[in-house]
Amino acid sequence: MGLIKVHDKTFEIYLSEDTIQKRVQELAAAINTDYAGKRPMFIAILNGSFMFASDLFKHLTIEAELCFIKLASYKGLKSSGNVVTSIGLEDDIFNKEIVIVEDIVDTGKTLHNFLPKLEHQQPKSLRIATLLHKSEATEFPLKLDYIGFDIPNKFVVGYGLDYDGLGRNLKEIYQLV
Repeated sequence: MGLIKVHDKTFEIYLSEDTIQKRVQELAAAINTDYAGKRPMFIAILNGSFMFASDLFKHLTIEAELCFIKLASYKGLKSSGNVVTSIGLEDDIFNKEIVIVEDIVDTGKTLHNFLPKLEHQQPKSLRIATLLHKSEATEFPLKLDYIGFDIPNKFVVGYGLDYDGLGRNLKEIYQLV
C-alpha cells in the first residue's frame, strides 16, 4: 500500500498530506514573525513550487506580494545541468524584501545561477524558502532560510513535483522505490 506508478517508475509514499500541511503552516508562522511590519515579495519558481507557494500564501498574515518565474534544469530523473529561464521576472525588486519560494533544492545549481541576477537588482534582502532540501546532493552551497524537510538523495514526485510532466497533482510526496 502507498505505491504508485508514474510513467515507467514505481514510487512509495514518503510525506503524507497532513505532514506537509503541518510543516507549511510552521514555515508560514516563521515568515510571519520574521516579516512582521514588512511587505515582502515572494518569487515562486515554476513549475514545481506552485502548490507549496499557494499553501504557504494561505497561511501568511502579513501583507505580501507574489509573482512567478520559470527556471528549469530537469529532464526526466536528472538535472540537465543547464538552467533555462522561460518566464522572466517583470516586477521591480529594487529595495524590496524578497523571499524565493522553491519546491526542492538538490544540487543548488539553479538558484546558484539565478541569485546573482536578483542580487544585481539590489533587493533590500533576499531569503530562500524551500519545501525540500537534498543536502546530500548539494554541490552549490546556498543559504536556505526556511527548509520544510531535509530529504535523502532520492527522486521524488507529488505536491507540485513531477516526473516528465506527471505526478504534480498528488497531495502527498512519493519517492522512487
